[in-house]
Amino acid sequence: MDTYPKDGVTMIKRRSQILCVWFVLSDLLFTAAAWIAAYYMRFETGWVPLVKDPPDISLCWSNLPLVVLLAGIAYRLTGQYAIHRLRRFREEVVCVLKGTFLLSLLVMATVFFLHARYESRVTMLFFVVLTATSVLAARRLSCVAIRYLRSRGYNQTHAVIIGTGRVARKTARALLNANWMGIKNLGFVDDQPSNWTGDLDILGTTADLPQLIRQYGIEHVFIALPMTRFHEARHVYDVLAQSLVEVRLVADVPNLAGLSLTTANLDGLPLIGLRESPHFGLNILVKRVMDVVLSSVALVVLSPILCLLAVLVKLTSTGPVFYRQERAGLNGESFFMLKFRSMRVDAEKQTGAVWTQKDDPRRTRFGTFLRSTSLDELPQLINVMMGDMSLVGPRPERPVFVQQFSKTIPNYMARHCVKAGITGWAQVHGWRGNTSLRKRVQYDLYYITHWTPWLDIRIMWMTVFKGLLHRNAY
Repeated sequence: MDTYPKDGVTMIKRRSQILCVWFVLSDLLFTAAAWIAAYYMRFETGWVPLVKDPPDISLCWSNLPLVVLLAGIAYRLTGQYAIHRLRRFREEVVCVLKGTFLLSLLVMATVFFLHARYESRVTMLFFVVLTATSVLAARRLSCVAIRYLRSRGYNQTHAVIIGTGRVARKTARALLNANWMGIKNLGFVDDQPSNWTGDLDILGTTADLPQLIRQYGIEHVFIALPMTRFHEARHVYDVLAQSLVEVRLVADVPNLAGLSLTTANLDGLPLIGLRESPHFGLNILVKRVMDVVLSSVALVVLSPILCLLAVLVKLTSTGPVFYRQERAGLNGESFFMLKFRSMRVDAEKQTGAVWTQKDDPRRTRFGTFLRSTSLDELPQLINVMMGDMSLVGPRPERPVFVQQFSKTIPNYMARHCVKAGITGWAQVHGWRGNTSLRKRVQYDLYYITHWTPWLDIRIMWMTVFKGLLHRNAY
């Protein structure tokens, strides 16, 4: 059996300190460069007309030490140097933007307080933009390099997983897939291994943890016990009380978490959110602006096609051009969704609400074409403009089916925490028509949890090439 240096934890901590020092020096260097570059962009390039004589460059250089000092304070206060392996780049972006904003406020306040002769609002704007851009670019390049080295086996740390069940196996697979973090799972520790764990590398029991930590230089311990054994987590934590390792609890709540897990603090009491939508605050505003702008453009560009389809619907069958159908949208509230009529007027007079099926005899001749090309959905752009729907989101269902599915499909109602959409993540992956509802809900919940404006754009792009013509479009 291979052994590892007993001072492995110390070595790991030292490498983390080196990374932190690297980021500090890099941030301050690029901040200083941005301060000097902002002067030249403002007063030497001629991009912005001068209304008075420019200040001497010596004033810019004389203020540089103060700017660097304030940068160090601002970046430290906004958490830019809370370096750890599980940190994502999006968190880096938020911290850098907050740090740059705080730095600009500190610099302006200091200049005002000291009555400094070197002051320029345009220069300050250049400085903020250059600082944020250069620091983020440098950090991104550093992270790419670090992740590449870690994926090749450098800068590795060691971990063990407490447990041998489903959650423990998923944790091991996740660490293996995310090898850019540089956390290598050495094996599993469990007091109650079963006959089904013969394929796992079991290192011992929880009582062996202190020895295993010394022997292998372990820095991370993941407690991945099933919910029925969560009471054992306290025992594991007590065993690790004398060890300098990071301990993380992997929550075993797959059937409870309808959307995603969030954490909060209530007067020192940790709270775990099991069903919280990411669509709130500024996210709602961004999504609504996208819906209004893009649907307006689509209605103008597609107006000739819409008029032609309306005429053809009227000429090929008797009845109205549009079909208004009650659907369940945001928060389960009903609205009337518009479609080009593709069926006979009395299609549901005898049967009532029924599930759409292939080769539906109730369709009109032109309606078959509309359904197969998804062109019957275009009037829903009007629903988007009215605010009933979004361009992208879970497809709305009829209330009678919602009541039925909510009783038989887990987390089905979680789809209604966002606006329904004309197209969605499930639809562009083929889960439409008479296909698996469970898979459709799974894809819808993935979309809700991982929503970004770029994901919406990606889905709309995929809809053009994959969603309009599809074997399940009927």
